[in-house]
Amino acid sequence: MNHVFMRLMVAITFVAGIVAISGCGNRDSSRASAVSINGSSTVAPITIAVAEEFLKDNPDVQVSVGTSGTGAGFKKFGSGEIDICDASRVIKETERAICEKAGIEFVTLEVAYDGLAIVAHPEADWFDCLTLEQLKDIWKPESSVKKWSDINPAWPAEEIKLYGPGTDSGTFDYFTEVIVGQEKASRADYTASEDDNVLVRGVTADKYALGYFGYAYYAENRDSLKLIGVDSGKGCVQPSTETVRNGSYEPLSRPLLLYIKTASLKQPPTAAFIQFYLKHAAQLVEEVGYVPVSEEQHQKNVELVEQVIAGTTTEPTPGSTTDD
Repeated sequence: MNHVFMRLMVAITFVAGIVAISGCGNRDSSRASAVSINGSSTVAPITIAVAEEFLKDNPDVQVSVGTSGTGAGFKKFGSGEIDICDASRVIKETERAICEKAGIEFVTLEVAYDGLAIVAHPEADWFDCLTLEQLKDIWKPESSVKKWSDINPAWPAEEIKLYGPGTDSGTFDYFTEVIVGQEKASRADYTASEDDNVLVRGVTADKYALGYFGYAYYAENRDSLKLIGVDSGKGCVQPSTETVRNGSYEPLSRPLLLYIKTASLKQPPTAAFIQFYLKHAAQLVEEVGYVPVSEEQHQKNVELVEQVIAGTTTEPTPGSTTDD
């Protein structure tokens, strides 16, 4: 296993540890020593990795991290149950309205980007790009695509060997939602694994293979894989740190967000946790397989947090740096 997968396993294991720690006493997040977080399972590995490091220096602070999903996290956020919502999408107007009705002011921080890479064997010289329609035809349930020539008659009449994340993976959920059109809707006849190293080895061992996984895993193995561009109707675009950050690699890139109650951010434990988060996010984001934000965005995050803590922000209610 490479260091990214190992860190993910530590993060997943640590969820139970954090919840157990927070469960030893009063769970009321208004207590001076508690920070409660819930929401996206995609953002959770970052938050858990940060919490793991934070608790080494702040053992008296109770940090609980739940992964009920972005939508469920916003429900908890709007009802005042949690201080921070991990989110893999911007807040909906209905969710924002619930917060406004409850008098919950918040700020939004863009903390990372999630990008997926489509990869092939280096000797797959018959193509460099796939359209969204072709990707859907390949991966949809009960797909009739068996050979490369089923996609394009000019391509080899050889069986496509497919590799991808397992069905419990957030990457699988994301890919199926944006490519197939329904979360968890996928053909079943492919090699699935939660260990991206297994997927890398599978693709590199077969000239006719095709796979997908997080961009960070491609970056670690770029010398043994061919990166395939994706055409969403605006021309072929390959994932890179820049195209994932600016959203031009669509729809396989997205920002990862934190929604933080302003009232909580003004409290010492949440303030300390978020300041620690921003200070160490770049390193930890890469370790768990995502793309860090730009230095410019990082500075915006830091300035906004400092303004809220100092009570000098002029942000509208609810406030945001990324919802526009």
